[in-house]
Amino acid sequence: MSLILQIDTATEHASICLSNQGIPIHSMTSADQKNHGSFLQPAIQSIMKTAGLSLSNIDAIAVTEGPGSYTGLRVGLASAKGLCYALEKPLITINTLQLIALSAINEQGANAVEAWFVPMIDARRMEVFTAIYDGLLNIVEAPSAKILDDTSFQSMLSYKSLIFCGSGAKKFNDLCQHPNAHFPMVQHQASDMSTLAFKALEEKRFADLAYCEPFYLKSFYSPPSKK
Repeated sequence: MSLILQIDTATEHASICLSNQGIPIHSMTSADQKNHGSFLQPAIQSIMKTAGLSLSNIDAIAVTEGPGSYTGLRVGLASAKGLCYALEKPLITINTLQLIALSAINEQGANAVEAWFVPMIDARRMEVFTAIYDGLLNIVEAPSAKILDDTSFQSMLSYKSLIFCGSGAKKFNDLCQHPNAHFPMVQHQASDMSTLAFKALEEKRFADLAYCEPFYLKSFYSPPSKK
């Protein structure tokens, strides 16, 4: 057995999953973004009880490292690191944009090979955190922060079908009417990281527990007080 506890609190939805050999076996989700912290520990206890296992039985913990919500990333990573330290288990980190893209790839099935996937996480105003992946999850364009307008991605859309997914894709859907732009309704889950986490476990690609930090992608901005 290769049991991995998977945690995702990077975006609006929080979810956890217990997988074995890269296959999800139990999971829970929450759509209440303000309560990711209070959801996490009871949910972990619940799925472990359902599985008839204790946390000492797991082989690793995987968590989304970012980009995403600053608070959400801290909640997920702090919980994962705390459990890893207490249980003496390795930590696996998964890029949130990669996870969103993989969820969309799985949803597209055989059609995924012909398209590129553009996961988007809503940042502020018309800004998104985004990247581009091909149908095999190879990076076409590395993660970055972009300001969207009606000319965004036009050169690529002229010759390639692009699948826009994630919370930020809703903004671009209002701006883009190109026939090669597609906006499927896809909600990623912690269960979607099962194959990525299992591969990382097999290859022993673990994060440094002491120095691992959230991948914010850009610095936190706090507006000045109006007082």
